[in-house]
Amino acid sequence: MRSMPASSPLRVFVGALAHETNTFSPLPTSRRSFSEAIFHRGGDEATLSKATTLPGYGEMLELCAQAGDHATAGLCAWAQPGGPLPHHEYERLRDELLEEIERAGPLDFIVLVLHGAMVSSECWDCEGDLLLRLRERVGDTPVGALLDLHGNLTEDMTESGALLIACKEYPHTDFRDRAHELRGLLAQVARGGRPMPRPVMQPVPMLALMGTTEEPMKDFVLQLKRSEGTPGLDSVSAMHGFPWSDTPHSRAALLAWYDPREESAEEAARSTVATLARRMYAIGIQTQGMRLPLQEAVARALSQVSPNSGRPVVLADGSDNPGGGAASDSTFVLRELLRQGVSHAALGMIWDPQAALVAADAGVGTRLALRIGGKVGPLSGDPVDLDVEVICVRNDAAQRGLSGGKEPLGLSVTVRTLGIDIVINSIRQQVFSPDCFTEMGVDLSTKSLVVVKSTQHFRMGFDPIASTVVYCDAPGSLHGDLQKLPFRHLQRPIWPLDTAATPSP
Repeated sequence: MRSMPASSPLRVFVGALAHETNTFSPLPTSRRSFSEAIFHRGGDEATLSKATTLPGYGEMLELCAQAGDHATAGLCAWAQPGGPLPHHEYERLRDELLEEIERAGPLDFIVLVLHGAMVSSECWDCEGDLLLRLRERVGDTPVGALLDLHGNLTEDMTESGALLIACKEYPHTDFRDRAHELRGLLAQVARGGRPMPRPVMQPVPMLALMGTTEEPMKDFVLQLKRSEGTPGLDSVSAMHGFPWSDTPHSRAALLAWYDPREESAEEAARSTVATLARRMYAIGIQTQGMRLPLQEAVARALSQVSPNSGRPVVLADGSDNPGGGAASDSTFVLRELLRQGVSHAALGMIWDPQAALVAADAGVGTRLALRIGGKVGPLSGDPVDLDVEVICVRNDAAQRGLSGGKEPLGLSVTVRTLGIDIVINSIRQQVFSPDCFTEMGVDLSTKSLVVVKSTQHFRMGFDPIASTVVYCDAPGSLHGDLQKLPFRHLQRPIWPLDTAATPSP
């Protein structure tokens, strides 16, 4: 075990290579997908500010600075969720990251911000591949990785020797806490105060989507945290898995890290993950029906409206969430609002750069016939032709993201038709906060219903202003009826495709 003075600065490398891959997405992922989102090379001060908005990356650099570490801000590459990355492009990014780490050495520890569900055209498990190759290069240097809880945990990832810690909350509001936890453990190891924690993994054969803002998952997260008070247990993560990822590793899992110096710690870790796996499986089955069919969801939302309350009902169109790989240009919910004659409503954001440009060129106050959405493919629905009035045009609008930074919307417009305000933008992204409406001239306090193209991350920004939230399962790339998706590579049995699946070790 290494030993060094407690006051000596630690030499740390912080890097990121993250992508949530939806193998059913109609949108390809390319090197350009990263360059248009977040792409920072070590030493490039011009791109570092944007890189620090990636949850986990900026927080880790800040925590290292506060601790007095000498931290290298290495490669940070993130792309909006979409289809698999061409394998040669993944290899280029992987090798560039590995080469940066080698150039930065010698190091006391390494931290990577990954996702856990990155897939290339030739690799089901990019994170496992990356971590194993990193281990070959750095020997026994402590390595840790921050993961999104929607990652698909694999044996290669745990056998790499990297300390893996996932966020516990969905929306992912706790990356700072997890970064603090991970840095603290790695620093102890680097200074020789303790050995690396050891893992116990428990697969849970289930595909499910479970938010943590409401019960029963809210209490499940508390149980996760309480379990970390067990003697010898360092960290416990619940990986929900990514349901729209057709790989042999796609499923939920529990992961516990224990201190090998504690005599009963391994047994406690195994008991803990087994107990948590059974409960997680039961919750997944229990929460399956939370997303209502489209017509029922709109009707339910309208029935919850409180006139003149200033607090709208929020309808979540998770099936067209670009944060999971959808195009964000589907028209199914818009058509249903028009069919049911809904007014005093707002809907956003529809990703349609062409419609945004046409409306922007027409100018504020202009009335015109506009074709909206439905452009990417069948899961986007048909375009909607509407007579609209242009209410707002902006090139500089932005919304607050998960990490608190501003996410530019690109050229954006708000158009109004039949009592519905529609925000159309040019940079594909999910709705995180009310900013994407209010900065586009929409007063949400005057709306009875607000439709957001997001699955769960909107809760952080909208819960303070919403009267209630209704989850909608419209047609789309992320629709909740997983049994209708053409899975070919899953390990079976798995729920809900196979009702006999159980969380056995």
